Amino acid sequence: MCGIVGFVGPGGPPALRAMMDRLVHRGPDGEGWFEDPEQRVYLGHRRLAVIDLHHGAQPMWDADRQIGVVYNGEIYNHTALRKELEAKGHRFLTDHCDTEVLIHGYREWGRSMLERLNGMFALCLLDRPGNKLLLARDRMGEKPLYYYSGDGLFAFASEPHALFEHPEVALNLDNEGLQKLFAYGYSPGKSTVFKDVWKLHPGEAMTYDLASGSMKLERYFTFRLEPDPTMAERPPQELADELMELLERAVALRLEADVPLGLFVSGGIDSSAILACACGQRRPDSINAFTIGFKEKSYDESEFAILAARHFGCRHHLRTLTIDDTRKNLTGLFSDLGEPFGDPSILPTSTLSAFARESVTVALSGDGGDELFAGYDPFSALRAADIYAKSVPKPIHGLARQIANYLPLSDRNMSFDYKIRRGLMGLSYPKSIRLPVWMSPVEPDEMKAFFADPLPAEQLYSEAVEVWNDSVTGNDIDRTLEFFTRLYLPDDILLKTDRAAMMHSLEVRAVFLDNDIVDFAMRLPREFKFRDGRRKWLLKEALDGVLPKDLIERRKKGFGIPVGAWLRELEPPSPRTDGVMNNDEVMRRWHSHREGRADNRLLLWTWYGLQEALAGYGESTGGTHPRAKT
Repeated sequence: MCGIVGFVGPGGPPALRAMMDRLVHRGPDGEGWFEDPEQRVYLGHRRLAVIDLHHGAQPMWDADRQIGVVYNGEIYNHTALRKELEAKGHRFLTDHCDTEVLIHGYREWGRSMLERLNGMFALCLLDRPGNKLLLARDRMGEKPLYYYSGDGLFAFASEPHALFEHPEVALNLDNEGLQKLFAYGYSPGKSTVFKDVWKLHPGEAMTYDLASGSMKLERYFTFRLEPDPTMAERPPQELADELMELLERAVALRLEADVPLGLFVSGGIDSSAILACACGQRRPDSINAFTIGFKEKSYDESEFAILAARHFGCRHHLRTLTIDDTRKNLTGLFSDLGEPFGDPSILPTSTLSAFARESVTVALSGDGGDELFAGYDPFSALRAADIYAKSVPKPIHGLARQIANYLPLSDRNMSFDYKIRRGLMGLSYPKSIRLPVWMSPVEPDEMKAFFADPLPAEQLYSEAVEVWNDSVTGNDIDRTLEFFTRLYLPDDILLKTDRAAMMHSLEVRAVFLDNDIVDFAMRLPREFKFRDGRRKWLLKEALDGVLPKDLIERRKKGFGIPVGAWLRELEPPSPRTDGVMNNDEVMRRWHSHREGRADNRLLLWTWYGLQEALAGYGESTGGTHPRAKT
């Protein structure tokens, strides 16, 4: 696991060094760079050594230095690919380094190599004979890759703040990107809050022509549900057994490391399933499992994590998070992120990562299980929401929203009043955007309170609308699954995990995002995911007899924090977005939240993160970098 940077254009070695230095946390174990002043190509790498500790330095080259690569991630099927390539005559210089597989794989298969990789990665290959760069991101978006294009410069980096270390990259806020942040709670798709800075999509590759400076973007993979009708004819137990075999194989691949390795265990069935598989392949007392708990009981899942750990006999480590920890940990959190982020669970994820890093360098996680197998609450509400939307007139719905605002406020996790207000808010909009609105810090009709030129809802949620319309089946459950998997998973969950872990130099591996499990989920008919009101139906069937019944049937909580209560005890930061958004209105909402007259937790957290992220860049007002050209 590492950090990568690079650029084509002006800047030279000083710019490359500054960009690399900004990513030391992603790679504290080593560094490497390549400079070609004639072509004005510069590549940099910071290394977190995990596999083949002594022979994995980057940039890595083939024998005649024609193909070079800087890369962040892990290729779990590198051993199988190496054997295939050796059979074709390729000769490897390293013993078991996954990076070298990328070089020989590209020589053999070209860009189609990407489709053969089972892993998480963001990479840049320099093809000197072809006079081009190939940049790519893994299928599901576990590893991030940002790029800048403008004024004769093309630059890329694992994190956005490394881009702004280049003296020619001006930091300016993008109005549309900002509004999308407050609409989703994260930056969806390719968008960011910064002008001229974009993300590669999951499963996307970019070819950059060094002679012309032209860019070509192509998707080599898109998650799309195409249920296989023959699977519906198979006995459920047979499918459950197949899923369990896939999980065991995926865990085995992710247990490979030349450094200490552990597991995140929340007490949910996803992480508990991974723990079960790991304990079936290694001595349980050699496995370290890490959990974050909360003093606020409605958020705390630690009793179930303890139950799982005791059931399998692993070494369990628990740390409890308090408001005092929050105050301490918030210092520097968003400046380390390099961009604003509206999901409050970034805080406990960062704390968990720091806790695990005290003992291990790699951790396995359950990310992806909820998205692939229908684990979230909205799946249970889809039918009721549809009936309500069809039968309740708009005036009555408006009255219901007004009445809901008078419900007593609660800071409990997913409290009744919170779900009612959020649900009614989502039902105020078309089905294609109902889900992201339900989760949003600011609903579309409220954007005018914060932005002078609010976007129409269709533009605000264009990514969600695209996913909705792109559905093969047209079924609401499948469309919801695709929203969570194509947008929420990469742009919220995986970004959060990558950034929170890497700020503590920890590698996290998502078992459920193994290629074979994802392919299985894409073919699996929806009735095996959500059946008779039961979420994750097939996964729970597969785990019957493997996990304690209390773990399988327990109610999902999610990795939330009591941010509503904690925000009442935090002082708002100094606004750094004057002239960009209406900070006075935010302050009014902060006061009403602090006084208990409103629940504005998501708005305030997102705004807080925006101000603190800009503070990390040394911003003063308006989001303009001190080096920006006027």
